[in-house]
Amino acid sequence: MNRAERLAMIERMLFRNSAGLRAVEIARACGVDRRTIYRDLSMLDKMGVPLAQHEGRFFINREYYSANIRLNLNEAVALFIAARALSRHAEQQNPHLISALSKLASTLPEPLASHVNYIADAVRAHPIDRNFVLVLETITRAWLERRRVKLWGSLLRSGEISVHEFSPYFVEPTASGGLYAIGFDDLSQSIRAFKIVSIKRAKLLDSGYEIPRHFDRRHYLANMWGISGDGEGQTQVVLAFSTDVTPLIKERIWHSSQRIETLDDKRCTLHVQVADWHELLPWIRSWGAQVEVLEPESLRRELAAEAARVEEIYNRVAVR
Repeated sequence: MNRAERLAMIERMLFRNSAGLRAVEIARACGVDRRTIYRDLSMLDKMGVPLAQHEGRFFINREYYSANIRLNLNEAVALFIAARALSRHAEQQNPHLISALSKLASTLPEPLASHVNYIADAVRAHPIDRNFVLVLETITRAWLERRRVKLWGSLLRSGEISVHEFSPYFVEPTASGGLYAIGFDDLSQSIRAFKIVSIKRAKLLDSGYEIPRHFDRRHYLANMWGISGDGEGQTQVVLAFSTDVTPLIKERIWHSSQRIETLDDKRCTLHVQVADWHELLPWIRSWGAQVEVLEPESLRRELAAEAARVEEIYNRVAVR
């Protein structure tokens, strides 16, 4: 390969290896001697790649690194649509999403660029919770560097403030705007799904972790909404649907944990396991009187109280 190709290869290698690489390892991969690699690293530094060195290993400082990707028009528009959906439904606004939209606009022709910039400016006007952003950044870095993180927050079903040492395996959004960190929790000695908005503080730890080979992330990915839970964070939700919509319920996969049963009266029940039933509320409301919550009792009471408030409003309007 020529030098330009080698520089690009070294940059990719350093970016993908969070533990860093020694010059001899880079030289071996590129098929050149170490003196050539030292000159190449110096050139990358002059080109603006944020390099760092510690104990003989070379790193890229990811906090200041801008990755270069090439997108065709349809790929760029697809990313914009995904980012727009996230910005509309997210519980907390993310300034990095706004920055990404602005950069994406610079790659698009008119009139698409003006529209994306308009959306970025509109989202920028929304209030931002800086503590949420700091927690998300800390968890993202821990995920990237395979480092454990200490979490403080109301992360248990009891709502009490607790402290956890956590190994983040991945971060997953939900359709209703929630954002979860899924990984191994030392306190419960199990895989847990923690809602990031419930985390009040996060501290990066020096100790690392490895994801077990037998870990199957499909169990924790939702098909429609919510995140499947385990252990103390697990909640079973049972919904009964009217005969009118039973065929529709049966023909779709709504959640990775779902179990559907047909009742004697031709209705059907949908059983799912989620970490937080609040994620289901918008979806359940969309079915109106065609669905009844059977479990848990707390969700049933929540919707019953909501229905009573709606009835009170409409009765008051009728009197007028």
